Amino acid sequence: MELARVEGHVVATAKSNRLEGYKLLLVQLLEPDLSETNKYFVALDTVGAGEGEVVIIVRGSSARQSEKLSNVPTDTSIVAIVDSLEMHGKILFKKHHKEQKSRTK
Repeated sequence: MELARVEGHVVATAKSNRLEGYKLLLVQLLEPDLSETNKYFVALDTVGAGEGEVVIIVRGSSARQSEKLSNVPTDTSIVAIVDSLEMHGKILFKKHHKEQKSRTK
């Protein structure tokens, strides 16, 4: 598993019928400290991720491990949206939730 940030959407009207119903997103790999790597991939979104979100991706055969994806032609899938990231006792990232924002007003 690797950290990535969703950078944009990929629209492909002509595609394999096995990709129908799946959103394709452009993701950039991140270092553990969330610095950018300038390495980009098109990933199949399985969790409803959006632009700017930090996500966890899997690549290779792991990208097809769920039952729904076993016959889908993908080698990169988004499998989680990161809520927070802590390393060496220090919080490096904490997702800002809309619900929390509205409660603090």
